[in-house]
Amino acid sequence: MFALVDANSFYCSAEQVFRPEWRGRPIVVLSNNDGCIVAANRQAIDAGVPKFEPYFKVKALCDRLGIIALSSNYELYGSLSANMMKVK
Repeated sequence: MFALVDANSFYCSAEQVFRPEWRGRPIVVLSNNDGCIVAANRQAIDAGVPKFEPYFKVKALCDRLGIIALSSNYELYGSLSANMMKVK
């Protein structure tokens, strides 16, 4: 048997695992060197922040709306993904 598992806004959700006080808040995760938005949760998208936009173009909007912008943490995402894959 095979299953397809899709974690909503995975990078943002992964960050919230260790920061539960951020649940329900708008979050974006930035690419290497904080160049572009690579992930945005539903709250950030609903606030008007587009994914894959260069961060410098939307930084003022994020600051004004209190959107949490995070540098990517691929070690964290890889670890959580590996743990998800172990579920049987």
